[in-house]
Amino acid sequence: MNRRVFAITLGDPAGIGPEIIVKAFRDAPVLAQGCFVAGDVGLVRRAAAMLEAPGQPALPVALIESPDDVAAVPPRCIPVLQATSPPSGAIPVGAVGAEAGRIAGESVVWAARTALRGEIAAVVTAPLHKEALAAAGYAFPGHTELLQAEAAAHLGVPVEALPVRMMLANDELRTVLVSIHMSLRHAIEAVSFDNVLQTLRITHASLSAVLGRPPRIGVAGLNPHAGEGGLFGSEERDVIAPAIAAARAEGIDADGPHAPDTVFMRARASAQRAGEFDVVVAMYHDQGLIPVKYLGVEKGVNVTLGLPLVRTSPDHGTAFDIAGTGRADASSLLEAIRVARALALRGA
Repeated sequence: MNRRVFAITLGDPAGIGPEIIVKAFRDAPVLAQGCFVAGDVGLVRRAAAMLEAPGQPALPVALIESPDDVAAVPPRCIPVLQATSPPSGAIPVGAVGAEAGRIAGESVVWAARTALRGEIAAVVTAPLHKEALAAAGYAFPGHTELLQAEAAAHLGVPVEALPVRMMLANDELRTVLVSIHMSLRHAIEAVSFDNVLQTLRITHASLSAVLGRPPRIGVAGLNPHAGEGGLFGSEERDVIAPAIAAARAEGIDADGPHAPDTVFMRARASAQRAGEFDVVVAMYHDQGLIPVKYLGVEKGVNVTLGLPLVRTSPDHGTAFDIAGTGRADASSLLEAIRVARALALRGA
């Protein structure tokens, strides 16, 4: 594997992805060293021109032919590999469109396949728009499922044989989700013994590699007060607790189920004290993501666990409402690059 080169996918070009990429290369050239953009050179140049300020010319954009060409690109110049065919027409900013979804999807597919072949160290994905992705014909609700399918195809196994999980993390809190992009009704149905145990196994294996020791895993309940002994629901007693017991029998340091409204506070680390847990396993998407994002979107990083490649992402979306205004904050993207570097160096 080429552990020196990192691909940043363009994201949805109608959103803030291109803007935050340009800001990352402009404002953090040392961190961005060794990175290149997998996407469309014209759309990156459009974003660079949009961010041009009086007395400050637009950041130069260099077209490269291979990830190996990145080393020859000087700092504060954005290397772009044409990973998709150019847009067939203008891509309006701030609007859902199939052409934007196509470009975003093709950029991710190219980067995933390149990483799976060992030609780059990691993939950092700028935000895409799920509706635009669907309009382009992709049958995946988001990055995680698309990357899972690409990895399974590369390994020659069914998708269900390569379980993955989403982890959102910042310097205060980590959370891993049992289910990802599905309705709340279906997410509740997904709280099964097998899914909870599988999540605990993936969390244990992935965080052990990151921390260099077994992680302390706090497990959230599904119902208010973690079911209150069956008064408010039986999932904790019948499903979650047995899965925790099975995980503990395998040597996994899992504890719970705990009340969902307090377990995240117990796990939160601060300058004054370490968290009681290294990570919280949450039962569904919003239960786990709201507390992390509340602590600050600019600090959060999305990491896909269980893939045979390193993938990180900012913890925010395409922000169509501010796209093209120059107000987008690149902090979360910069954190995603930092985390990708750390994971690649550890061989995670």
